[in-house]
Amino acid sequence: MKIAISATGKTKEDLMDMRFGRCEYFQIHDTKSGEVTILENKGQNANGGAGIASSNQLIDEEVDVIITGNLGPNAFELIQKAEIKAYKSGNIAINSVLKKYDASELEEIKISGPANHGGNR
Repeated sequence: MKIAISATGKTKEDLMDMRFGRCEYFQIHDTKSGEVTILENKGQNANGGAGIASSNQLIDEEVDVIITGNLGPNAFELIQKAEIKAYKSGNIAINSVLKKYDASELEEIKISGPANHGGNR
C-alpha cells in the first residue's frame, strides 16, 4: 500500500503540512517495500488549481491513501473518483501520523473543505 502524506520536509521527523495543494512535499510511504519516495508538490506555486495539480500528481503515483489536513472541493472530487481514501491528521511529525494511521486513529475525509483559490501560500 502506498500512503501519501502532505509534508513540510523530507524526513519522518518533519511535520505534516495541513495544506494539500500548497504543501512543499509529498512523502509516499510504501508499506510493502518500506521505501519512502519524496516528491516536490507540483501544485504548490500554481496561480490556481493547486489542489487539482496535486491530486493528479498523486493519482499518477498510484497511491492508495492520502493523509493531509484539508482537501478543497476539486481535489476531493478527483481523489474520490480515483477511489483513493483520504484521512485527516493534525500538524504533527510524519512518524506520528503513520503510527496514528496504523492504529486506525485518523478520521476519514468524507466531505471537502472550502476552496482556497490561491491562498495560504
